[in-house]
Amino acid sequence: MAQYMFLLFDNEDWYDQVTPEEWQRQMELHGEFTAAVVAAGASVLGGEALDRSSTASTVRQGDGEPLVTDGPFIETKEGLGGFYIIECKDLDQALALAKLCPSPNIEVRPVIPTGDGTSAPA
Repeated sequence: MAQYMFLLFDNEDWYDQVTPEEWQRQMELHGEFTAAVVAAGASVLGGEALDRSSTASTVRQGDGEPLVTDGPFIETKEGLGGFYIIECKDLDQALALAKLCPSPNIEVRPVIPTGDGTSAPA
């Protein structure tokens, strides 16, 4: 089985307008998504919601001392709002499952196994 990271992007203005009831509804939708992943014979290995990008710090490595700055690395209209790590048969299944995710924009990326230190990108 292969692993894929689902990166969930959305307009962060949502955080300013969300009611407790709407937050609960979204969590229920994500629970339904998790159940659909399991029903498809795949697994959710991990995942969490992330606070808005304005709470981020970025560490930039370069020549000399690493530089720590406030905010995300890049400016975007959408912010990274959460993620899942899904284990499934292949990319086709990962994309089919991403279509079930209640987030409006999902970037799907294969996870490169690094546990034994010998794997490299294909």
